[in-house]
Amino acid sequence: MNGFVVRFLIALTFFAAATFAVANPFKSKIITGTDSTLVIAVPDDHFLKITNFTQMGGTDRGVVEATLSGDTENVGTGNILTATRIDLSTGANSQNFPEIASRVVVAGPATVSVRPVTGATLFISYQKELNNGGGGGESASPTPLPIFSATPGVTPTPTGTAFPFPTPTPP
Repeated sequence: MNGFVVRFLIALTFFAAATFAVANPFKSKIITGTDSTLVIAVPDDHFLKITNFTQMGGTDRGVVEATLSGDTENVGTGNILTATRIDLSTGANSQNFPEIASRVVVAGPATVSVRPVTGATLFISYQKELNNGGGGGESASPTPLPIFSATPGVTPTPTGTAFPFPTPTPP
């Protein structure tokens, strides 16, 4: 019985460590017409990746608004993404299927907000990540993970020719 408990605790430790190893999971929010404005703060040296922004119902189109803050040259507010309709509702802003969903990346420092739309349900999925790119337009390269194997690697060794060729003899 004692051996079973020890094995169980070791397995539990590995599973607990795996939950901490997963970095920055995606978050999803549902915003109805009566909810308050969703505000997402993006700190400096971080970025926000929005992968899904859809709308069901309503006549007005939902928008994602970004307010950039930081140095005085890049300050301002603007609409950066409109919701993709997933229903066939009528109205001045409705369109026929299929609509194309877009993805947006916002670099910090910034504040991203989504206001509710009367009569509509909005759905947004996003992820905040640390910017490891180093700036200057460089992209971050992934960190290689070590691969551990129970069997050692095979080292090739030189061998002789499989088919010996006869050497010509002079006449």
